[in-house]
Amino acid sequence: MPGPTLDPVPTDLNLPDRVDCVVIGGGIIGTSTALELAERGLRVALCEKGQIGAEQSSRNWGWVRLSCRDPREIPLMISAIRAWEGMEARTGHRMGYTQTGILFAAASAREQAEYDRWSQHLQPHQIECRLIQGAELGALLPGHAQLPRGALYTPMDGRAEPQWAAPGIAKGARAAGATIHTGCAVRSLDTEGGRVTGVITEKGRIRCDTVVLAGGVWSRLFAGNAGIELPQLKVLNTVMRTTPVDGGPEAAAWAPGFAIRKRADGGYTIADGTYNIVDLVPDTFRLMRQFLPALKTEWKSLRFRVSDRWRQESAQARRWTPADITPFERSRILDPEPVRKIVKSSWAAARRAFPVLESAEIAQAWAGMIDVTPDAIPVISPVDDLPGLFMGTGFSGHGFGIGPGAGQLLADLVTGHPPVVDPHAFRLSRFSDGSPVRPESGF
Repeated sequence: MPGPTLDPVPTDLNLPDRVDCVVIGGGIIGTSTALELAERGLRVALCEKGQIGAEQSSRNWGWVRLSCRDPREIPLMISAIRAWEGMEARTGHRMGYTQTGILFAAASAREQAEYDRWSQHLQPHQIECRLIQGAELGALLPGHAQLPRGALYTPMDGRAEPQWAAPGIAKGARAAGATIHTGCAVRSLDTEGGRVTGVITEKGRIRCDTVVLAGGVWSRLFAGNAGIELPQLKVLNTVMRTTPVDGGPEAAAWAPGFAIRKRADGGYTIADGTYNIVDLVPDTFRLMRQFLPALKTEWKSLRFRVSDRWRQESAQARRWTPADITPFERSRILDPEPVRKIVKSSWAAARRAFPVLESAEIAQAWAGMIDVTPDAIPVISPVDDLPGLFMGTGFSGHGFGIGPGAGQLLADLVTGHPPVVDPHAFRLSRFSDGSPVRPESGF
């Protein structure tokens, strides 16, 4: 089933011979990084094997949230929200960004206590985040059939349109001087004397001083061919959108069985707020030891299955030369099938909660692959063993909202500017330097 319809981004036909930086990947992270670098006066080429934003960057929920994040991400997310607030004016393109608040429903006193503990992470930043109930909760969830016991409410949270954002940011990067090359897979890095000197694409070589790898779920495969170990797995999430309907909530909400947010077209994006699918593949077993702490923490929200992904990834080349056709050219856009059982159950749960949805229909359903790390926070980091290479990947389902902040931090690292936030928690070397690696929910 085809994914969401994207705003088109025309390609630049001629590869530059030389730039300051090549960005690999045209999702929200890659486009945000290209925009930041181009605005700082660097010559930038962004290379995308398929189309801008066509994989997880257009398939996510569209949430831009601080609430319930890993505490290590909070400072960067605050910077991202500041960037979202000015992104339409900055690029001249629609983003659909608006601050409507996000609610996390609490069904028990224990859940309320957990949310209350998490809210304390925002107190040093003087950002409103609190438990609400009763009439205040009802006003934010109009038409709810049976209000939950309470909810964590963060007014600063909001939403944007995933089908608009990465394409609009890419166009903004082009206006700032970057070149955008779609249908142009980067096959490998060009190195000399132990550092990056360029990339080799399917359409030719580009010389450069720095490369940013922002390849989403493809980053591990690309890094591995360059001799760099990146522990990263894929998780599948199923999403749907409805036809327009009046009378539903403006605020986005998470509840057992479903998550919902209003769309710019008047419909709603709905997903299962609890479960994700993990396809068993060879990397599942290669990386099992590193992911065990995360599995122990998140096992209730994961559903493991054997699928055709095992065959596909077993047959996938893990090493190649610059002259070879790569896996990136064989799979231009990763477009997995949505899980029909999840579509059915989350749609039913959403309609039970909001009877107004009975007058809407499911307009489309899709799935996307999320790039996850063992501690569920991203890698935003130089690669110490290969000077000139930087990574922005492994955002673990949190990448859309934090994308503009991640682009700013990556640009700081590439240019040597003082970083917008301390990047230490996001360093690649945490997976090899003996540091404890595990998720931190903050609860």
